[in-house]
Amino acid sequence: MRKAVLQMVLAGCCLWMGSCRSGEEADNPTRGTVKIAADEAFQPVIHALTQAYEALYPRAHFEVSYRPEQEAILALLQDSVRMVFVTRPLSENEHAMLLQQASTAKTHKIAVDGVALIVGKENADTLITVTEVEAIFKGEITDWSQLAGSKRSGVIDLIFDDANSSNLLYFKNRFQIGDFSRVRISVAGSNEKVIREVQNRPGSIGFIGMNWISDAKETGSIERSGGIQVMRVAENADTSAYYLPFQEDLSNGKYPFARLLYAISREAHAGLAGGLLTYIARDVGGLLIMKMGLVPTVPYNRDVILKTE
Repeated sequence: MRKAVLQMVLAGCCLWMGSCRSGEEADNPTRGTVKIAADEAFQPVIHALTQAYEALYPRAHFEVSYRPEQEAILALLQDSVRMVFVTRPLSENEHAMLLQQASTAKTHKIAVDGVALIVGKENADTLITVTEVEAIFKGEITDWSQLAGSKRSGVIDLIFDDANSSNLLYFKNRFQIGDFSRVRISVAGSNEKVIREVQNRPGSIGFIGMNWISDAKETGSIERSGGIQVMRVAENADTSAYYLPFQEDLSNGKYPFARLLYAISREAHAGLAGGLLTYIARDVGGLLIMKMGLVPTVPYNRDVILKTE
């Protein structure tokens, strides 16, 4: 009898110790380690957000992989990462697959971004219309001289970071392009390399996430923006209103090539991914998003205290 009781006590202690170890290993909103992925177009802003959160909670750590959007979503579906930052929600099939695996699929709109069209500093052609951009992607415009009011000639080269990135997929979906064989497109490998290519190729147009060059106080952003110009975009040639992918024109919906940034999570408990999302939506994360040139979907609240004498 005593032996049986002793065995039960020992078993209970083992279970208790195991649950304690499990609890210690499980992450929560302020500590632990989780893997997340983001489209490389948003590396500067995601890096800023995760670094700030880790500084706030030293026991929290994010292992972030930056990859093309399609690969990031695939990693989420394969349970290689817990959360992704991408420019589209899951398809119906992807959503159903995630629900079947994780019993949860949370999608949050966190910011508005603009795809920036960049040209070299010496290029005098910095105005373009949506109609012209569509014609370029369809192979109907191939030379700079075909653009309205153009001051240069030569073949137009388009430079993207990756064939599966959100930047290229945005225009593929926007203009319903099924075949790029009539367009001179090259991939540089990253948004930063797109900038370098444009600096060295006068006849090119590069496509990047605006946050790569929008932080005027960050040394890397200043260095990257040297030697390039951001093109102004109008809906068509009948208007004189051209807009830039800066916050004013993004927030009022005037910049034509704007898109949403989504955070999609498969986290089923109150963990570190949820903590970061709360930080973005309710804390100073929105302020960081603004600093990086995007427009937060949940505005950062500023409390103003007025004192009367």
